[in-house]
Amino acid sequence: MGNKAAIEKERARLTDEMNRGYFADIKEHKKHGGKIAMANKIIIPAMVARKFPSIEVNFSDGKAFKLPIVSGGNGDSVDADKLDIPKASLLCLTFRASSQSMVDSWSLPFVDAFRDSKNVNLFQVSFIDSWLLCRNPIKWLLLRAMKKSKDDEKNGSLKRQTVYSFGDHYYFRKELKLLNLVTGYIFLLDKFGRIRWQGFGAATPEELSSLLSCTSLLLEEN
Repeated sequence: MGNKAAIEKERARLTDEMNRGYFADIKEHKKHGGKIAMANKIIIPAMVARKFPSIEVNFSDGKAFKLPIVSGGNGDSVDADKLDIPKASLLCLTFRASSQSMVDSWSLPFVDAFRDSKNVNLFQVSFIDSWLLCRNPIKWLLLRAMKKSKDDEKNGSLKRQTVYSFGDHYYFRKELKLLNLVTGYIFLLDKFGRIRWQGFGAATPEELSSLLSCTSLLLEEN
């Protein structure tokens, strides 16, 4: 029974991925420029907010830990005592380099707005699913190259940190309903790892105002 269920699961995955290939993403992108949906206008109430799924990431120096960083600890490889639990975390997800400018349109104004806050974290997560790039020692060579070419930006207390997630992310994407891989995804989380706001593609002035307002509300929560 177990093998049959596994086969059916993989068959469903194969069908799904065939229906949602790279060219389908590009075609869809041409229609809306990455704006697959509008961002939340108001904060999602804590009672109905869903948890952001845990995912392992690496800093460019190779150190591994899990996002989101939440109250209660999460068994990170990085010393948990060295990772402060933020009241608000902004996670910017990119699956292709083409979406970098999209996430920048959110993250750069966010850093400017909360540069002096010690209760806010910002992580840009780059997903790498290439079989070759995920294998050692290619993975470590890639991380070393990233460390040399891209320094994390820090303004005041808030630091824009870039991390990398290697491997198969199909079920992670499935859980969050991330279908198009050429756009950017923005998630605002509270200290318990609950999704309290979400954005897509490039930021509009109205959406950016909503993000900053919702973040301020999270900072006021107990």
